[in-house]
Amino acid sequence: MNFLYFIILGAIAGWLAGNIMKGGGFGLLVNIILGIIGGLVGGWVFGLLGISTGGGLIGSLITAVVGSVLVLFVASLFKK
Repeated sequence: MNFLYFIILGAIAGWLAGNIMKGGGFGLLVNIILGIIGGLVGGWVFGLLGISTGGGLIGSLITAVVGSVLVLFVASLFKK
């Protein structure tokens, strides 16, 4: 069940990040996949910086969105 929660949260984060990064998105499906990867990246970056957003749904979503924006930004650098 946790895996399904992780996939759904990453998909929402990817969609939100695609909307935040106007012109940096790759389409809905790829943004969702990058959102799932971004959830991992966000957790890793926040861990390195010592930032805790709590263990709830909102904190996890914030972490995943920040990670997804970072992943979309890096991916857009390779797109050019």
